[in-house]
Amino acid sequence: MNWTQKDIDALHKKEGAKIEKVSKYNNVATTVEGIKFMSRKEANRYQDLRLLEQANEISNLRLQVKYKCFVNDMLVCTYIADFVYFDNATQKEVVEDVKGCKTAIYRLKKKLVLACLGIDILET
Repeated sequence: MNWTQKDIDALHKKEGAKIEKVSKYNNVATTVEGIKFMSRKEANRYQDLRLLEQANEISNLRLQVKYKCFVNDMLVCTYIADFVYFDNATQKEVVEDVKGCKTAIYRLKKKLVLACLGIDILET
């Protein structure tokens, strides 16, 4: 018998199995300290940053910080940074994005954030 996706879904539904959606970029959502991250890479980076914060190398670690980019008083886009923190060594705020795949939209938003707000996003 040749199984179609519809047949497989019906079988899973009948047996009460939970069907997990595969993400577009094959990332796996991961939870750390009760915080859900979009990928293992992002979760691992969070753990690294928490260690740096505990060692007092960085401070004021924040997640999912929004930046609005305006051109001629018109909102062009909103960029959401994965992490923002203060680097105690350089005495500067760092805006960081964990990237596995740089989409065209991300590349455009990165340029807009730099042009509109003067923020150079650190990619890890």
